[in-house]
Amino acid sequence: MPTNRTEQALARLADLTPRKIVAELDRYIIGQADAKKAVAIALRNRWRRQRAPESIREEIAPNNIILIGPTGVGKTEIARRLAKLTGAPFIKVEASKFTEVGYVGRDVESMVRDLVESAIDLVRTEREQEMEDLAHDRVDERLLDLLLPTPADAAPGAPQSAGAVPDAERVFVISPEGSVTAEQDAVRDRHKRTRDKLRQLLIDGQLEQREIEVEVTQRGPQIDVAGQPGAPDAMSNIGDMLSELMPKRKKKRTVTVADARRILADEEFDKLINHDEVVADAMDRVEKLGIIFLDEIDKIAGSRGEMGGPDVSREGVQRDLLPIVEGSNVPTKYGMVKTDHVLFVAAGAFHVSKPSDLIPELQGRFPIRVELKPLTEADFVRIMTEPENALTKQYAALVAAEGATLEFADDAIKEIARTAAHVNQKMENIGARRLHTVMTTLLEDVLYELPDRGTAPIKVDAKVVRDRLKAIAEDEDLRRYIL
Repeated sequence: MPTNRTEQALARLADLTPRKIVAELDRYIIGQADAKKAVAIALRNRWRRQRAPESIREEIAPNNIILIGPTGVGKTEIARRLAKLTGAPFIKVEASKFTEVGYVGRDVESMVRDLVESAIDLVRTEREQEMEDLAHDRVDERLLDLLLPTPADAAPGAPQSAGAVPDAERVFVISPEGSVTAEQDAVRDRHKRTRDKLRQLLIDGQLEQREIEVEVTQRGPQIDVAGQPGAPDAMSNIGDMLSELMPKRKKKRTVTVADARRILADEEFDKLINHDEVVADAMDRVEKLGIIFLDEIDKIAGSRGEMGGPDVSREGVQRDLLPIVEGSNVPTKYGMVKTDHVLFVAAGAFHVSKPSDLIPELQGRFPIRVELKPLTEADFVRIMTEPENALTKQYAALVAAEGATLEFADDAIKEIARTAAHVNQKMENIGARRLHTVMTTLLEDVLYELPDRGTAPIKVDAKVVRDRLKAIAEDEDLRRYIL
């Protein structure tokens, strides 16, 4: 049996064979079989490492990968879907945003701190889902207390026994049926009946717009601590700690029941969830399951010896990145994080530079290289029809929101794919992203006039596509600025 939540997450990988992982990726990404295969093996190896003997487990390094290919061919989508599939902590960072220590900008260690924050959000969301029913029950009770405050003489602390009040001073109530009860008991019964009616109205959603007064906790002011260039993230951690030490004040606000529900739910989750356990679980999950997608790595791969201008810190960034990728302890405000088994997936177009322009030490930390193929016209046709989030399905859903229907004929899809492939050849090849510009231009008038044209079905065929895009596709100046 798994002994903690990280092991439970790893246990879920037992059913995800490489073939199943690739099949899942195929639902959203067309082609790129080599890249899918490489990431599937890397993911499966994480589960295999946990099943290896302890004597060798720590020696098994992650299969860091460099995905090489032009923009818009699916590099980022592969990594993002991979993280969703496994529930692993995941962040995407751009290598070009980092600077060498000593320059103004983000230091490379900030990516690990961001990964920890992502993991904490992930774990907390899981805990909230587990506590959801209990938290909502508590919120409903607090909302009822605000909607119907308990009368003082019906409060639990009020005297109830006959001996607490002299008989001569007690007031009795005779019901229509002839039964005799103390006035205090009658008040309590009326309050309970009214509360039960309100509870049913609350459950039915009939009180969501009623206004009530709630007490909210105001956080202390955010304190910014100025640090040395190159280490702003480390200094901001000190600012966070100082902000936490500031006294928190309470303030009453008048809000609707719907808004109060969200405010009170946050408070109840804070009471139910142990923050220290969340942090401990998140840190463990980062070290065993974390995935960092390092995009635009080709932007820091300059020719060695190149100096001057904005490229002066390229090699410096690589050298700062090296210890994190090969495994080191990175300080965060929650403690030290070991990056020895974090999986790094790097990506870049490598139009100007090439992977061999990276420093040899960093090259050695990315032993697996996969070249993604440029997308063809046939791939565009598949991209527009096969994935669960295909563009044609997205636009059909947008049109359906106005009560109309949108249909694409087969020849229309082929014409759109042909146009996108043609424009990619004539100008910069931006891959599948070109489909977005073509589709937006094609349906611009339709989406603009949709609210006023009624709910008549909209059919798009090859003739419509040609008529709408012909002038733009053939005019080089128009094509450059519009498509």
